[in-house]
Amino acid sequence: MADQHTDRYAELARQLSAIGAVKRGIARMLPVECPSGPAAVLTLLDRHGEMRMSRLAELLSVDMSVTSRHVAHAEERGWIERLPAPGDRRSRLLRLTPEGRDMFDGLARRTADMFARTLDDWSDDEVGQLIAMLARLRESFGDCRASADRITA
Repeated sequence: MADQHTDRYAELARQLSAIGAVKRGIARMLPVECPSGPAAVLTLLDRHGEMRMSRLAELLSVDMSVTSRHVAHAEERGWIERLPAPGDRRSRLLRLTPEGRDMFDGLARRTADMFARTLDDWSDDEVGQLIAMLARLRESFGDCRASADRITA
């Protein structure tokens, strides 16, 4: 029994380590001007609204230097703007611009179309099960985005 248990989790580990192929497929369909880091920034600002850089870094699960680099990329292209935070003149909030919303909408369409083509032989129920199980896995690992994502998914 213990061997089956170990084998099952070993196979899960192998499958998850191979998920990089999926991530690379998603990255390949992104436009050159919007790589995965800035795309994640746009996605989180769309989903959660304006926020401080520290909150964005938490949601991205990366340090502030990486977050700053992604934000600078998006800001240079006019996709996001920095606004004074209410009650704290030193702090800034990040917000999508109309150009950023257009870029995000295009990325969302491209991603949805790619998954629709790639998973065309999956039933709606199977896709729904995958979404639920991935959200549950993230939640089990303490991903602060998992609960909020499950609500909006």
